[in-house]
Amino acid sequence: MNKQFKPYPFAAKQYAARVPQLQQGADAQRHAVTIVGGGPVGLAVALGLANHGVRCVLIEADDSVCYGSRAICISRRSLEIIERLGAVEGFLKTGLPWTGGRSFYRDTEVLHFTMPQDENQKLPPMVNLAQYHIEQFLLDAAEKRADLIDIRWQTRVKSIDSRDDGATLQLSTPIGDYALDTDWVLACDGGRSTIREALGLELQGTSYEGRYVIVDIELQSERPTERLAYFDPSSNPGSTVLVHKQPDNVWRIDYQLRDGEDAEQAVQPDNVMPRVQSLLDMMGEKGAWSPIWITIYKANALTLERYRYNRVMFAGDAAHLVPIFGVRGANSGIDDADNIAWKLAFVVKGLASPGLLDSYSDERVAATHENLSYGTKSTEFMAPPSFAFELMRKAVLSLAVKHPHVRSLINPRQTSAITYANSPLNVADRDGFATGPVPGAVLAEYPVTIAENGRAREAHLTDLVTPCFTALCFIDEGDVSHGFAALSESLRQRGVPFTVVPVSARLHAQATGVHAWDHTGRVFERYDAKPGTVYLVRPDGHVLGRWRNASAADIDAAIVRALA
Repeated sequence: MNKQFKPYPFAAKQYAARVPQLQQGADAQRHAVTIVGGGPVGLAVALGLANHGVRCVLIEADDSVCYGSRAICISRRSLEIIERLGAVEGFLKTGLPWTGGRSFYRDTEVLHFTMPQDENQKLPPMVNLAQYHIEQFLLDAAEKRADLIDIRWQTRVKSIDSRDDGATLQLSTPIGDYALDTDWVLACDGGRSTIREALGLELQGTSYEGRYVIVDIELQSERPTERLAYFDPSSNPGSTVLVHKQPDNVWRIDYQLRDGEDAEQAVQPDNVMPRVQSLLDMMGEKGAWSPIWITIYKANALTLERYRYNRVMFAGDAAHLVPIFGVRGANSGIDDADNIAWKLAFVVKGLASPGLLDSYSDERVAATHENLSYGTKSTEFMAPPSFAFELMRKAVLSLAVKHPHVRSLINPRQTSAITYANSPLNVADRDGFATGPVPGAVLAEYPVTIAENGRAREAHLTDLVTPCFTALCFIDEGDVSHGFAALSESLRQRGVPFTVVPVSARLHAQATGVHAWDHTGRVFERYDAKPGTVYLVRPDGHVLGRWRNASAADIDAAIVRALA
C-alpha cells in the first residue's frame, strides 16, 4: 500500500538481470554461500564475508536499491560495524547526526532526552539516513569487492530444497530460470521472507492493532536534527506523531490512525495532506512542502524460535520483526550480519565446527528478546493496545508536565549495543574485575595513539578490531611475553586469524608491529587493567574473555573452545 509522488533527490541506478553459465539448467558452479536479499542486512553479510576472504552470491529480487525512507536511524554500534565493512564514509558525510529528542504532550514539552556522547567517542550516537542511502553506500562498497561478491539482480527464489549437505535454490529471472546449488544459505529477504515461508516457519509473538501512516515530504527548514514526538497534538487529537529530519531536505512523519479508520482511505492524498499541513502549522514550519512517498505500518514484535535451520540461517526482518519505536529494526539486522559473517567464514574455511553457527542463533535470539522487551514497552506507550494502557499513558503525560521525575517513563529507550551475557562462547569471568567490558560485551570506546613501524597516529580503541581474534595485552615496559609470539605463530600455522596488540601506559614509538598507547590513561582505568591484563576480542568486537595475568595457554584454550 505504497504511494509515490515526486521523486526523491536521489537517483538510484537500475541493474539488469543476469544468468550465469549453466549446465543442464543449473548454475555450473556450486557456491559456498548464497545470500537471499540485497537490503542492508544482506549487503552487510556479504561485506563481512568478503573481509574474511569468503566468496558469496547475493540474490536480489528488485532491480535497484529500495524506494522510500523505511529504516532511517543508524546507531553508533551499527556505524562501528559499517566502518569495519569499509562503507562508513558515506554514512558520516551524508547522514544527519543527532544526540537526543523532545516529546510534547499537547502543546507542552514533557521530555528532553540525550543519548550518551562524550569526548571518548569516535562516532555520533545516531545518524538519520534513509534506507535507500543506506543500501547505496553498502552497495558501493560491495561493488568494489566484485571478486568476492557476485550480485544477481532481478532474481527471485521460487523454491528451496534444504538438505544436510547444503541446499538447491530454484531461481527465476526475466531472462530465464535456473537452479543453484550452495553449501549455505543466508535468508535476509525481509519480513515477507520467501525462504521462511518455503521452509514452513512462522514468526511468533505479538502483532499490535495500532497503525501508522508514514509520509516522506520535501521541506526546507533550519530546524535542528532531533527526534520529535507529539502526544495528543492539536494536528491529530488522540494520537501520536513522530518527526525525523533526513538529508536532502526530506522529512519523515509517522502519525497514528484513529480506531476504525480505513487503511486504504488513510493513505489517500486527500486525507494525508491536510494532516501533514496541520502538523507543520503546529510546529511553526511555514515553508512550502510536497509529498514524496506514503505508506502504512503496523507494529509487530515477532521472532523465529531459532535462526539456524541446518544449512539455512535467518537474519534481519526474515528472522525477527521489531517495532520501529527505539529504532531497533535495521540496527538489530546489522548486528545479526556482524555476528553471522565471521562465524560462517570460519566454518567455510574449515577453521571452526559448524556448531559455531548455533551460537549465532543463541546470541541473536537472546538479543532479539531484549530488543523486543524494550520495543514492546515503547510500543505500548506510543500506541496503547487497550483502554488501560491508554489511561496509564494519559496519567503519565499529565503528571510529566509538572513532575520531572515521571518523565523517564516517556523515554523511548533508543537502541544500544547488546551484551551476549549468556553466550556459550564466553570465558567465565573469575578474576574480579571492578570495571571494563565483561565477556560478551562490546569494547568500550576510548581514544588511543596507535604506533606502527615507527609512525604514530591518533585513533580509537575500536580501530584495533580487525577480521581476527585480537588479544589486547596491557603492558608497562618492553613487549608482551615471548609466549604470545609463539601462540601467534602456532595459530598462524593452523590458519586461525589472530593478532596481539600491546596497550601501554606510555608510547613505544620504535616498537615493531601495531602498538596502542593509552595517552589519556582512561583505558587502563576504565578497563581495570594492570600490566599482564589481557582482553581477548572476537572478530565482531565482543569480548570473548579477560584475565588479570593471562598465559598464552589461556588465550589458546579460549579460541579453541569457541571454534569447536
